[in-house]
Parts: sequence; C-alpha cells; structure tokens
Amino acid sequence: MLRFLLGWARGALSAILYAINTAFWVSLLFIVITARVIIPIASWRRLCGRAAISIAENWISCNNLNQRITGRTRLYIQGVDSLKRAEWYLVLSNHQSWVDILILQRVFNRKIPFLKFFIKKELFWFPVLGQAWWALDFPFIKRYSKRFLEKYPHLKGTDLEITRKACEKFKALPISIMNFVEGTRFSQAKRARQQSPHTHLLKAKAGGIAFVLQAMEGRIHRILDVTIVYSEGPRTFWAFLCGKIEEARVHIRSLPVTADLVGDYAEDPQFRERFQQWLNHLWQEKDHCIQELITSPPLPDCTEWAQQPIIQNRTSCS
Repeated sequence: MLRFLLGWARGALSAILYAINTAFWVSLLFIVITARVIIPIASWRRLCGRAAISIAENWISCNNLNQRITGRTRLYIQGVDSLKRAEWYLVLSNHQSWVDILILQRVFNRKIPFLKFFIKKELFWFPVLGQAWWALDFPFIKRYSKRFLEKYPHLKGTDLEITRKACEKFKALPISIMNFVEGTRFSQAKRARQQSPHTHLLKAKAGGIAFVLQAMEGRIHRILDVTIVYSEGPRTFWAFLCGKIEEARVHIRSLPVTADLVGDYAEDPQFRERFQQWLNHLWQEKDHCIQELITSPPLPDCTEWAQQPIIQNRTSCS
C-alpha cells in the first residue's frame, strides 16, 4: 500500500510539473506565433519560426529535467555519436505508447533538428498541446478508411497533399521528420488481427515515408532507425509518471538514403514493390533487435543523469 501511495504521489508531482512547464513555454510560444501572423514579412516570419523552435526545445529540456528529478526510468542508449543538428533526418521507430514520444524527445533534443511528426487531425482539439503542435507547424492529417474513400472518392490523396505542403515548409531549414510506420500503437490484439509476421511489431506502412523522401527532393540523406524497449513491456503514460517503468533501452541506427529509396510510390509499381521489400526487411531486422534487447542481460544500475551527456547501451544489436 505504501509503495502504491508513493508511486501515486510521484506521478501527481510529475504531472503538476509537466503542466506548469507546458503552460509557461506554450504561453511564450503563442506570443511568438501571434507576432508571426501580425507581421507578414518573410524574414520576420523565419525569425519567429526559429524562436518558436527554440522555445519548444527549452520546453523539452525542462520536461527532461522533470523526468530526471521525479522519474525512476533508467535510460540506456546506443547510436547517438554521429548525429548532427545541420542535417535533415527521417526518424522511424516502433510504437508502443505515448511514452515513446517523451523518450524520443529526451534522446534527440538538441542533438538533431527539432522532431516534427504527422498528427491525427482530431488531436488539434487536445487542450493546449494540440494548439501548440499547430503553432509549431506540425502537419495534421485525416485518415480515411477504404470503405469511406469508396463512398467519397474525391477525398482520395488528401493526406498526400497535406504531406506535400508540409514538406515544402520543411525544406527551408534542417528538420527531423518522425514517423511511426506501424500507424498505431502495438498490442498483441492488433498483431493477431493484422496477422503480422513479426513477434513484437505490427505491419509497417510504406506509402507515407516513401512520399516524404520523394517530396523532400534529396534533402534527407539519413534515416534514423530507432528501436525502443521497456523492461516491463508497453506501459501507460501514467505508469511512466509513477515510476513503474524501471528501464528503457533505445537502439539507433543511422542508414543512408540511397537513390533506389526515392521514387514515385503512387505511380511506379516496380518502385513500390522494391520499397515495400526494403521496409519489410528493415522491420524484420527491428523485430530481431527487439528480441535481443529484451533478452540481453541486466545493465549496470546507473542513469543518464549520472554520466553526461548520455550513457551508452551495452547491447550488441546492430
């Protein structure tokens, strides 16, 4: 009972700190965005855009500090050595819970350009955060089922057009485009329903990332293949706040974007098949990597905070 109460108190304190931190930085963000809208001068808007990104990075840094003060999760990371802030990246990761986003932000903040990801349109109405994502130019997309598109065929390709417009904005400054290619959070029920060939992953969806690589017109030279594993398996955001995730292991591979990975996915069937095969092979390797991370021996009892700037994972997953 005492352990439960201590966990609940830890979670409540962490949630309060997240709320205060978010309210402070988002207030500054809205001031900057209002200034950007009022003065329609290109150079001024670019300056405001840089200021908005700086605010967001400070917001994440304070969130990371909150995790180190109130959290109990030890973070072991491999593969951040050669990352650059002046490079465009496409970041691909497995997806288990909302905690993944916090872990990715903690790992990559100020090591690569600011992470942006495609968000379901409905999340625009999520209090404060939805509007903050909009202010930071996160692209909002509306996913339609095949049955819906058969009924309303004029909406087909809407997501691709939104992606194209977002990528036009992303060309101006180095950016990291985040994509959970499974399309949703992993669960054994979803895996069974999909009849996924993988043990720890859902099927990967190739169309979105293929279109991003094409739309960015050669600016993306590296793909960051990220694998996240939690010691207790997928857990909720509240469990993370309460310190119920003792360890997270993050493995990162930097892969080159070769010429055969850029093409017309929608109109070229040969390219589409080749790209799907490449992604399926990548996902098969990731499934093996997850298994290795799960079964590897316990790591030394130390934290990211203890060894700045970041500690290195001892696993051999490659």
